Amino acid sequence: MPDFQHPSLDLDARYTFAKRVALEAAERAMTFYVRRSDLTVEHKDGDLQDVVSIADQQVEAFIRGELAEHFPEDGVVGEEGGSAGLQARCIWVIDPIDGTACFLNGLHNWCVSIGLLVDGEPLLGAIADPNHGELFHGFVGRGAFVNDTPLQAHGAGHLCEGLVGVGTTHRPGKEHFLPFLHGLLDTGGMFVRNGSGSLMTAYVAAGRLIGYYETHLKSWDCLAGLVLVREAGGRSNDFLRGDGLLAGNPYLVAAPGVYEQLSVLVGPSLEAP
Repeated sequence: MPDFQHPSLDLDARYTFAKRVALEAAERAMTFYVRRSDLTVEHKDGDLQDVVSIADQQVEAFIRGELAEHFPEDGVVGEEGGSAGLQARCIWVIDPIDGTACFLNGLHNWCVSIGLLVDGEPLLGAIADPNHGELFHGFVGRGAFVNDTPLQAHGAGHLCEGLVGVGTTHRPGKEHFLPFLHGLLDTGGMFVRNGSGSLMTAYVAAGRLIGYYETHLKSWDCLAGLVLVREAGGRSNDFLRGDGLLAGNPYLVAAPGVYEQLSVLVGPSLEAP
């Protein structure tokens, strides 16, 4: 784990920064959201389902500008702007608008996600959901919260006792999605998909979902949320293994009483490279 007392690391300042900037970035995103019909939209690598708008780009530019001003020595990994400074002890992992397709189609399932790795370990995170007035945030060893309310993972012991968040993309791994759903339904479980990996991860930490499985997720969609799940008593797979930070991996987070049941349904693909 990181050295919390290292004199070169002002982690309290970084935690305060993450919460402030997530909220300010979410306010900026909301100004675009209310006039979303005027936005220019592009498709990434020809994928009609993987979209980016000027809102994503400008909100990420704002976050990067704040980082450059306050923590210029830190590294950063962002969905739109790529990575830099990965040799640094502190690396920010940011998604300016997680749930862009929802954002552009007038749905409320989007947020701003800002997480921090220290010495390769997720240490703190903030997820701002302006549509519902919620700021999910957490710091390793200090707990996780939505606004000022502590988070606690669901107490379910069986998959029939709650909802499981699910998701997939057109990337390799999608072939595991339907078998997982069949298995979940056969156990008496039920699922939802809201289009935002950050929010579904936060909902696992909050006990609103008993688990969340994605066939392949990127780090900016879940880094902040991994801290919340850990601090709320949930479990996760080894998402950052291999080149997970930059390339992503299969992803599972869940309440402790159902994690193993979900892991069995996912199968060996969960820990595949």
